[in-house]
Amino acid sequence: MEAEKSTKNTTYSRRRFLKTSATAAVAAGFPAIVPSSVFGQNAPSNRINIGAIGVGRISRTHDLPNLWKYDQARILAVCDLDAGRVQAGRELIDGVYAKKTGKPYQGTLGYSNYHELLANKDIDAVVISTPDHQHAILAVYAVRAGKDVYLQKPASLTIEEGRRMADEVKKSGRILQIGSQQRSWKQFRRACELVRNGRIGDIKHVEIGLPGDPSGGNPAPMPVPAGFNYDAWLGSTPEVPYTLDRVMPTHGFDRPGWLRCEQFGAGMITGWGAHHVDTAHWGMNTELTGPVEIWGTAEFPTSGLWDVHGPFKTNAVYANGVTMTISGEFQNGIKFYGTKGWIFVCRDEQASPTAAAGEKAKIEPLVASDPKILDSVIGPNETHLYYSEDQHGNWLDCIRSRKEPIAPAEIGHRACSTCLLHHIAMKTKRRLHWDPMKERFVKDDDANRYLSRTQRAPYTLPV
Repeated sequence: MEAEKSTKNTTYSRRRFLKTSATAAVAAGFPAIVPSSVFGQNAPSNRINIGAIGVGRISRTHDLPNLWKYDQARILAVCDLDAGRVQAGRELIDGVYAKKTGKPYQGTLGYSNYHELLANKDIDAVVISTPDHQHAILAVYAVRAGKDVYLQKPASLTIEEGRRMADEVKKSGRILQIGSQQRSWKQFRRACELVRNGRIGDIKHVEIGLPGDPSGGNPAPMPVPAGFNYDAWLGSTPEVPYTLDRVMPTHGFDRPGWLRCEQFGAGMITGWGAHHVDTAHWGMNTELTGPVEIWGTAEFPTSGLWDVHGPFKTNAVYANGVTMTISGEFQNGIKFYGTKGWIFVCRDEQASPTAAAGEKAKIEPLVASDPKILDSVIGPNETHLYYSEDQHGNWLDCIRSRKEPIAPAEIGHRACSTCLLHHIAMKTKRRLHWDPMKERFVKDDDANRYLSRTQRAPYTLPV
């Protein structure tokens, strides 16, 4: 992950960039542009060159593997604020391409500043796999640089940032795919098609099961590790002392502590909620709007470093009268209730009370009040939802075709903003009235102050 250091340090001439890139390639012992023979039929003119911004846990285990499996894509460069992760990312990708080609490969470029990566004209697109507070800002800079973007969810830290991001993407004409990969899982599309086509009657209510996070974390200040640009990592958020539990592991790629700090995200309500709310909106046919009323309660830690919500229960009402409840009291997944039955959908594997510690238990990912509902055939004149078998593959296809991807910026923003509305309801502890068109609370200045955060210079959204 990267963020700008200063206006002076992030303005680079084309000549300086080319010199830097050439030096990096020579140092690696391999040319920056690899001969077409290395990739067979996928010659340079036929490939999509990708830069990876952020090469931590989600990048290494999810985003990168789901891109390098496609021969039409080539991961050209990595960027991170941690020098060790830059090197580890380069070695990981070089190793994959060496194995794929059966030849020595050292062509992956490494950057510590994402502005330098975005200035590379050989890079067509970027995958942003950073902490949540960087998502919207990096996406704006990327589309302004002419890059197509795969953006990890949630779309933004605040609702106003998300709106700005979606507007910038629309204005730029670039392809931005939100990493809401449940849209490319067959059971979620099937559930939403059945609901949209009335197989459970008129939809009345949706339950979403989401866990909370535990308290804890050591707040004691520690020395910043060598090779880590902590100030840029904090980015637009306030300056606070470095401590390991606030950031990420210095060794390995386990779940990072920042996921449990409100400074960088809202916790599970956006972290996993962005997936489930997006699925709910897909089935409810409310992808381009949001609720009109929200309320709920939550427990927040009273000690330790981590301060995102724990157990919670929040509610919402949409303009069409459909209600939604989100809570850890429900099984993890989405349950649609209609006048003629219900449908429940979830991921293939989940933590189970009957499973041993740390293990997953297989569960049925799609069930209904009447099994016959699941056998229903969607007719040719009924609603057929966007079909995708793979989220990253769909993004690559849309980069070539310039068609809208399955999870575009506006839809991702609406899912994220709805999650943030539930979070604001947790914080205010009262009923809130929302205008989805204006994206403002109705006659509620106190609630509207949660729509944005002051951004710390120089890590702000561009003017």
